Amino acid sequence: MKLQTLACAVAIATGGFFFTHVVNEAIAANTTVAVSQSIQPTQEQALVSRQLATLVDRQHYLNQRLDAATSNRILDFYLDSLDADHSLFLAPEVEQYKKNYGANFGAALKAGDLSGPYLIHAQYRERLKQFYQFMLAELKKPQNLKQTNVYIDTDREKAPYFKSAAEQRAHWQKMLVSQLINLNISKEEESAKQKALKADPALANGQDLASPEDLTPVQTLTKRYTRQLERISRVKSDDVLDKTLNAMMLTYDPHSNYFPPVDAMELNRQTTLQLEGIGVSIRPERGNEDYTKIETIVEGGPASKSGQIKSGDRIIGVAQDGEKMVDVIGWASNEVVGLIRGKRGTKVSLRLLGAGASMSQARTVSLVRDVIQEEDAGVRSRTVDIKRDGKNYTFGVIEIPSFYLNYRARRAGTDYRSVSEDTNNALKALAAKNVAGIIIDLRNNPGGSLEEVARMLGQVIKSGPVVQIRDGSGNVSVFEDDDGGAQTYAGPLAVMVNLASASASEIYSAAIQDYERGIVIGSTTTGKGTAQVQLDTLAHGQATLTQRKFYRVTGGSTQNKGVVPDIKLVDIYNEEFGERKAKNALKWDTIPTAPFKREGSVQPYVQNLAQMSQQRVVVDPQFKYLEQRKAIAKKTEEQKRVVLDIDQRKAELNALEQKTLEAENQRRAVTGQKPYANWESYQASMDALIESRAKMKATQRPYLPEEEAFVTESANILLDYAKLQSAKAAAN
Repeated sequence: MKLQTLACAVAIATGGFFFTHVVNEAIAANTTVAVSQSIQPTQEQALVSRQLATLVDRQHYLNQRLDAATSNRILDFYLDSLDADHSLFLAPEVEQYKKNYGANFGAALKAGDLSGPYLIHAQYRERLKQFYQFMLAELKKPQNLKQTNVYIDTDREKAPYFKSAAEQRAHWQKMLVSQLINLNISKEEESAKQKALKADPALANGQDLASPEDLTPVQTLTKRYTRQLERISRVKSDDVLDKTLNAMMLTYDPHSNYFPPVDAMELNRQTTLQLEGIGVSIRPERGNEDYTKIETIVEGGPASKSGQIKSGDRIIGVAQDGEKMVDVIGWASNEVVGLIRGKRGTKVSLRLLGAGASMSQARTVSLVRDVIQEEDAGVRSRTVDIKRDGKNYTFGVIEIPSFYLNYRARRAGTDYRSVSEDTNNALKALAAKNVAGIIIDLRNNPGGSLEEVARMLGQVIKSGPVVQIRDGSGNVSVFEDDDGGAQTYAGPLAVMVNLASASASEIYSAAIQDYERGIVIGSTTTGKGTAQVQLDTLAHGQATLTQRKFYRVTGGSTQNKGVVPDIKLVDIYNEEFGERKAKNALKWDTIPTAPFKREGSVQPYVQNLAQMSQQRVVVDPQFKYLEQRKAIAKKTEEQKRVVLDIDQRKAELNALEQKTLEAENQRRAVTGQKPYANWESYQASMDALIESRAKMKATQRPYLPEEEAFVTESANILLDYAKLQSAKAAAN
């Protein structure tokens, strides 16, 4: 087998927190009045600006020059990184910035001239200071929370900048009222849940459930804004450089990133795999960096064990064991990490807000910190039984959390663990049990080592190319499995994927699909089809730069489009994230097909398989529940403005909650469980379930019924496939 050490671009978090871009976020602002620009770039920072601008100009995959058009786009991204909802800068100011800096922004960075972005950032800090002072002053006054037929836009990313300070401050006033409404509703809901727990302690299931800080909504916002106002004075030159250079990198693609020294140190520290935490990767939410967002979840870690944390969730509160919940909106990511990290075996509770959810829909998840080693996040295998026509069929399931490989141990010549070896052993063990087929579960797998992908594909296909790799000059190399046709397993095969399956996962599932070696089942994958090199010899900090793109053996890229499954099941993520949602992601395209020989026949059966699957799914209580929850979430996500009337907001929220409760109780009724009396009881019971699961070892944790439904249906699809093949053979 031809091997090379080109790693897929999605990094694997196997312990504590891994930061794809941990911004040492500091709040900043802007104004056109006289500004004291106390922060100035250093010589090292000017040098790294020259280095990085030259590298992206000459070595990025796109071969895109730092010309006037690119420069104007860099300025746009820079302004958006500071003022995502266009509520701080005024239209005349933006026009002046474009006139003064737009066409020459890239050339200035290439020359090491950071004066423009540093001046804009100084003005930004001043404006943000005005914003917080305005909000704090208004919080001392009575606010009208019952403004019928008055609305505020919640998505202003593409909205025009305000033309005047009067328009701007009117919007700020609406923001304040909306936040107070959210906090009032959240406080009432939490109080109702605590009453439900007091009335029926059994709902807690013996768990100690955290409660939020005992503050009024006005006190909460006053504390939040006071803290954010104080942080303006702590902005450092690296914070400004971070924003500046990452605006340039984002102009090329979202996976080329700059890391200032403090973030680069954190990045390197994560690779030791020895951190104590909850097993997630986090980053500031692009477009609204007041929020810290969960990027990926490590299989085997406390977050994964809970079964209630999803990629895209925003962390809005953190509570230590036995303490009140601390509001962390507006906190720097490294400060949030400081609260979450702690001694192994201690408890931490997170207040989470799903992507697209309103503040009143926040939920609390309690976790027990642990050391997450590579061994805790490895391959797991099991069997699942399907009964049909009076017969029992056993299928194997191999759960692959990432394409891991201990490069450090391999270089040292010591024993090391790899996903290919673990998968090979699992395939052998399941084949020895004479299973009717094997399901490879790549759901939520963020990627990893490309050479491991090639090894693993070699275990189930005979030989041939597995992926094509194109560089920026158009040169294409073919990565092959040439192990002489050796196969560990040649039986029926299915691969499960979802929106959180990325990079190496997409290469694997695409090859299985192209060779028609098995059936790909689930939802369309992330679409992360690029590879980055790490630049760790810069004058100041480190960077990643996109230089290659992955293509299927049939010629289509995995970039952006992802892998579309043969049989589609409900997408639990509802397209909340992924490459198709990423700003400025590289486009999908094609190159010529690599010569290969298909090893199976799946496509002629796909239409019938999809119809047979749909007949089961529409009556399955778990899938019906997931479809209902997806529809509710989509409705919330599509809401682009909210009314500034607390009574109407409560009514709208109650309607959504009742639909959610009805969906849950319908599922419980079909499965013979007692329905919940009300929303508060349901929420309290869910909090207890999450906390109890977090305390379990991965091998002891029962599978959630809605998760297991995907596995069961995949086994049924494999069984359908076998029967259709048998029927065709008999007819011939």
